Amino acid sequence: MNPVKVGICGLGTVGSGTFNVLLRNRESIQARVGADIVVAQVGARRENPACDTGSVPVTPDIFEVARNPDIDIIVELIGGTTVARELVLEAIANGKHVVTANKALIAEYGNEIFAAAQEKGVSVAFEAAVAGGIPIIKALREGLAANQVQWLAGIINGTGNFILTEMREKGRDFADVLAEAQALGYAEADPTFDVEGIDAAHKLVILASIAFGIPLQFEKVYTEGITRISTDDVNYAEELGYRIKHLGIARCDDKGIELRVHPTLIPEKRLIANVNGVMNAILVMADAVGPTLYYGPGAGSEPTASSVVADVVDVARTLTAEPKHRVPYLAFHQDTLSDHPVMPIEDIYSAYYLRMSALDKPGVLSKIAQILSDAGISIEALIQKQPAEDADHVPVILLTSITQEKLLMQAVAEIEALDSIADEVVRIRVESLAG
Repeated sequence: MNPVKVGICGLGTVGSGTFNVLLRNRESIQARVGADIVVAQVGARRENPACDTGSVPVTPDIFEVARNPDIDIIVELIGGTTVARELVLEAIANGKHVVTANKALIAEYGNEIFAAAQEKGVSVAFEAAVAGGIPIIKALREGLAANQVQWLAGIINGTGNFILTEMREKGRDFADVLAEAQALGYAEADPTFDVEGIDAAHKLVILASIAFGIPLQFEKVYTEGITRISTDDVNYAEELGYRIKHLGIARCDDKGIELRVHPTLIPEKRLIANVNGVMNAILVMADAVGPTLYYGPGAGSEPTASSVVADVVDVARTLTAEPKHRVPYLAFHQDTLSDHPVMPIEDIYSAYYLRMSALDKPGVLSKIAQILSDAGISIEALIQKQPAEDADHVPVILLTSITQEKLLMQAVAEIEALDSIADEVVRIRVESLAG
């Protein structure tokens, strides 16, 4: 078999890692593919000292790489969704197979990209787009192909997990830990994508599409960040036997599909509750195998490069295969994708953690309990703290039974309207994630 020629576009953290892994492990990769994998050209605006490209041609024009007739596979690692989309579509139009680590690109424009790729008979691989070095896409698409996936829940943003871990273990507040995360390079100068859940939502929609056989629908993901989580909430959750994690949750049943990213209380005994720091983990529940957990680094130069190169290997192995004999982009063939509806957040069912500041006088708790009872919501656990000196309000923490979101929100609005309640009621969903 002739050498497989690769063009890498983007020589940043992941691009340099990909180049280095392909070079360092060239012999073992060749043995796996049955052909040599050669980086024939690199598209990059500037050099990266972490990567010695040697005699490999480097051009500042990434579209030159996409049009290079000698290249078989384009590896898109420039990020963003504007130029990257143009680059990928240009590469496909020129008959190139595409490997990308760009979750936003796939989540927002994947349907368009896959349609173009199908028309040209080329592959698009994106293992590195979700959870860095964890081979979760391959697991869902191939390893669990015999199963009906019922639900999945994942810690799929390392920055948010680092912040919540530091808040729990060291009692630090959100702003303090975020500043450190930025200093360490875990969070960008503008951390919105990480702390508001947008990054996790991009990844979740990809996982859900593969798990449930639905088109990519990023605009339908409910997204809630962690900026309002306080150290008090972390400590109260611990007191109740829970940990707070920023989860992406996808669930499919007869009523529809849930796609949601938000802070979540999960029992501390769950393995996923003990995933700390910048690590990622995805728990998948499927009918035949039951629960499976996938854990590892969700970012970083060579962990992400591991997934990128694995995709290059997969694509290289199937270069001569008929398109219909390759693994479908979203696990299911395009003409079989389901139109099962995505449910609005107000229709989902969950238990809830509620924290409120209540006037310290008789009868207040009974009014709160009555409002919840009238909505058909039971109180499963209660913590009432002693008031601080000279304070007339006390923290009251409740865990509710499972109820529909819209019923819970109506009850919360009634509680907030009480003269005895100060400020907004903090509400965090609770998931058992039982296997």
